[in-house]
Amino acid sequence: MSTPAQVRVRFSPSPTGTPHVGLIRTALFNWAHARHHGGALVFRIEDTDASRDSDESYRSLLDALEWLGLDWDEGVEKGGPHGPYRQSERGEVYADALRRLIDGGEVYESFPSAEEIEARHRAAGRDPKLGYDNADRDLTDEQRAAFRAEGRAPVYRLRMPDHDITFTDLVRGEITFKAGQVPDFVLARGDGTPLYPLTNPVDDALMEITHVLRGEDLLASTPRQIALLEALARVGIGHGPFTYAHLPLVTGEGSRKLSKRDPQSNLFHYRDRGFVPEGLLNYLALLGWSIAEDRDVFSLDEMVAAFDVSRVSSNAARFDLKKAEAINAAHLRLLAPDDFAERVVPYLAAEGITDPDRSVLAAAAPLVQERSQVLSDAARMLAFLFRDEEAFTPDDDAAAKNLGSDAAPVLEAAVAGLADLPEWSAPAIEESLKTSLVDGLELKPRKAFAPVRVAISGRTVSPPLYESMELLGRERSLARLGAGVRRSRSMG
Repeated sequence: MSTPAQVRVRFSPSPTGTPHVGLIRTALFNWAHARHHGGALVFRIEDTDASRDSDESYRSLLDALEWLGLDWDEGVEKGGPHGPYRQSERGEVYADALRRLIDGGEVYESFPSAEEIEARHRAAGRDPKLGYDNADRDLTDEQRAAFRAEGRAPVYRLRMPDHDITFTDLVRGEITFKAGQVPDFVLARGDGTPLYPLTNPVDDALMEITHVLRGEDLLASTPRQIALLEALARVGIGHGPFTYAHLPLVTGEGSRKLSKRDPQSNLFHYRDRGFVPEGLLNYLALLGWSIAEDRDVFSLDEMVAAFDVSRVSSNAARFDLKKAEAINAAHLRLLAPDDFAERVVPYLAAEGITDPDRSVLAAAAPLVQERSQVLSDAARMLAFLFRDEEAFTPDDDAAAKNLGSDAAPVLEAAVAGLADLPEWSAPAIEESLKTSLVDGLELKPRKAFAPVRVAISGRTVSPPLYESMELLGRERSLARLGAGVRRSRSMG
């Protein structure tokens, strides 16, 4: 059988829980490897664990990949020549593979219980936790029949080769597992129910996968996969072992693997906060790979052009939230202003602003584009422009610190200076406030403008003050300053 000429990789998650950043980093690297080589990405679902798998999780996977723009060439939702692409629908495929392996002498029936295996180790003076001892490899027909007569149900085990297994990992170089290091392992139960160690390599073989990029936590299972792929090829399934690249673990605090249960691992947490796909994918790419030593910000197209899995680091990659936010902020600044404004709209909805004035938003969004790390930052800074006066109240903390009794004279002076301003423009507002507050009251700028900013925007962090007041308009600005005076007086 000839080896496929096209690079073919796969993304094969189980539909359990919420997509996490480590899983998506694996999907991204597989996608980039396929796109770089003009190859194909196969998206299949490993859903044989009915107790844990759910349609909700499956839909979440689709949602995640669609949001991020990581497309695939064949698989679930698309079809292709190697379907079906759900393991739960491939029972006949696994049954056929198991029959061929049994008929070819690659697999044998094994009957002992875990307790019996431990007892044999103890009797031989070995560690009882060594695992299966390959003792059933050469059972006779009579011995198997006797076990069945006792009511025992067998499992099917693969005969591991009696030679070292050596392969070249694209990330870690040459790796060798010594003969005997990995015992014969179970592929299926006695009733033929296939287990993951059988289904995964059979799917890879039949779907003509050429490269497997996966987490380093799966490295210990690689010799078993290689041995099974060799056995499958001998019985006419697939082309034998393919090329592996074991990606570094994504870790959290304390260098522990970032688990699904860690809130920081939830992919949708970042979407909800306002990460954009370009920014999040850029940061996930940096978890083990870089486009250049002196460059962290790049587009997906640039990643595809430069991606070389052999340049992925073998060292664990720690998820650094501050760096992720900085990378995302850089991508926000790269957006066209109108694109940035439109992306803020869903986050304004989360602030209760469901129908923002698009002309105001178009004028205001560029004022916060440089100041935002995530889109929710921008929405919080802009929301004051769209709130009705009846619904507008300053943040409690900001008001407590900046609208106390000593703020009343400042706000009253601001109102007096602005009330009859001939032209309501940012330069005119700036000149009036500086004249009234800095010159007139002899206040330092921070003391002069902090109460005005909080009275106008409700926050200590906002778009530039003068431009904000121009957008808010004379009537609403003066109303908010007046409300600030009343609030300040009530504190006295």
